Amino acid sequence: MAIRIKSHWHNEESTRSLEEVGGALAFNAWRIAKDKAINLHGKDFVYRTDAQRMAVIAEYLIFQVQVVDRMAHGVLDLDEASRRRLIVGFVKNIAGQMQDNSTDLFGPGDHGAAFIARLNERAGEYTGFNFDADGPSYPFYRHLGFEIQRIMGKEGENRWVIDQVMDRDGPDLARKMMRTVVELME
Repeated sequence: MAIRIKSHWHNEESTRSLEEVGGALAFNAWRIAKDKAINLHGKDFVYRTDAQRMAVIAEYLIFQVQVVDRMAHGVLDLDEASRRRLIVGFVKNIAGQMQDNSTDLFGPGDHGAAFIARLNERAGEYTGFNFDADGPSYPFYRHLGFEIQRIMGKEGENRWVIDQVMDRDGPDLARKMMRTVVELME
């Protein structure tokens, strides 16, 4: 399924703050992550619960945060203060979306904080993986696939989910997010 990415500003003449760019990135990241979660189901991978599906979406979002952070540091060459403003704006908006959607599905709770805690945990795990102008390295994708397989399990068709994520969904997700970052920062 093709999704529409909103990577251009309505009024291209005005200047956008890094926090605004972060908000636009979060909007697109949510759409991309949700699309990839739906794609897994369409490829006959099985979700047992809504919590499992939401955990997969969270992993896709965490991966995208890593991609944007690496781009901010390397490709965009932002200084530390600018990088931090962009990423904090991005993560705050994603956490808000996780909070709203999780509350709708699971009821009251501090779902946004749980997402941020998982993001912080994963950030340390992704640190050792390479990222260059072409995007994430194969081990970077493998880690995403590994985390999604841990969530979905290895039973039945799900045993192949790591391959789907590493070889198809992860690279497509990274390409879309990288293009979106460049276009929004223009």
